[in-house]
Amino acid sequence: MDEMERVEVSTLVVAYRDIGPTGEMRASAYVIHAEEAVRHFWRYRPPLEDEPVYSPTKLEVRLHQPLRFEDEVRMVVQVDKIGGKSVGFEVAMEKDGQTVAEIDLTWTARSAESNEPVALPEDIRDWLYRYVR
Repeated sequence: MDEMERVEVSTLVVAYRDIGPTGEMRASAYVIHAEEAVRHFWRYRPPLEDEPVYSPTKLEVRLHQPLRFEDEVRMVVQVDKIGGKSVGFEVAMEKDGQTVAEIDLTWTARSAESNEPVALPEDIRDWLYRYVR
């Protein structure tokens, strides 16, 4: 399988709008792009009826090297942990083969009606296990 066909891999070119006054990518942009990478990955999950909604409940950003305008970045999503009602993702951002940032996101499954946490569906759990690091 070609690397760009892998559902857990996506790319970006750092846009000018993401750059702060220091010439480096703003911290908020790392989170936005990590969420986009997870959403790209999430599109390939198995279709389900009555699927819960998923909302972010935790995030952590570790910046190792700054990104700058027009840097080409490879983002790799891995499933870090699978809980009863939540799933943890780690998005590694790489430039020139080196990890420049790691963003951890936790999503919690919630009832669309009550917004209360609910169990992750078994089909989703089974699919996620293929991407556990």
